Amino acid sequence: MPVDLHLHSTFSDGSDEPEAIVANARDAGLSTIALTDHDNLDGISRAQAAAAAAGIDLIPGTELSVGWPSGAMHLLVYFLEPHSGPLQDELTRIREGRMDRNLQMVDQLNGLGIDLTYDEVAEQAGEGVMGRPHFAAVLMRKGYVTSIKNGFDAYLAAGRPGYVPRTRLEASRAIELATASGAVTAVAHPHTVGVAAAEYADAFTSLVDSGLGGIEAYYAEYSPEVRIHLADLAAHLGVIATGGSDYHGTYKPDTRIGTGRGDLLVPDKAATELHAARARLG
Repeated sequence: MPVDLHLHSTFSDGSDEPEAIVANARDAGLSTIALTDHDNLDGISRAQAAAAAAGIDLIPGTELSVGWPSGAMHLLVYFLEPHSGPLQDELTRIREGRMDRNLQMVDQLNGLGIDLTYDEVAEQAGEGVMGRPHFAAVLMRKGYVTSIKNGFDAYLAAGRPGYVPRTRLEASRAIELATASGAVTAVAHPHTVGVAAAEYADAFTSLVDSGLGGIEAYYAEYSPEVRIHLADLAAHLGVIATGGSDYHGTYKPDTRIGTGRGDLLVPDKAATELHAARARLG
């Protein structure tokens, strides 16, 4: 049965509650899913309860934005439980840094003549960790942009006038903390790391040396040829070819749980190998 190892709920920048994600995964015929909200584990307990009732394997996780020579990289962290631990404790500091950044982004946008408040964005985020998609949603609601994507293109993407960088863990340090916490890491959507595909092997070798466990090969935005290339690269580096839809609900309306944009199929081998890697950590 297929799996989906990259999902976001209302506890970060997704529009669906954890229980709805589990229900959608059941309806899609998935055997295993991973909830990977940004920088937090707050939705894990609810997702675990729903998954147990639905007969689905739930891998607890998070997605981190970490420092990287080209600027930033997103790192998926699997089997990170919501209790104290080396990386879990660091997530508290990361979330405080995210709050400071959000306040700066409000000021930045106000300086551009945009009428937007921190409270409006916080209300949009609800119980989740506030992030740029919530800013984009408020901008769209108030008529400044026509879509979430337009909000990023016009104001919120790196290099745009409303963007504010934030403090990040370095990639190798994040991997070390994750491993010490009993978790397995994988590079998320490698096309965003700022190096050409031909340079992936060289770029990721140092992370493998730090303990990297996988590369997200089966991703919604990739062609079948790119997925095969990345799966081959993972095998070459001796790590797991993971995959997922990167589902965000209405914030990414063209993406569905399990099938991505219609043709995604992440083999259950990915989940099996992740479980094996977790077991080797003891």
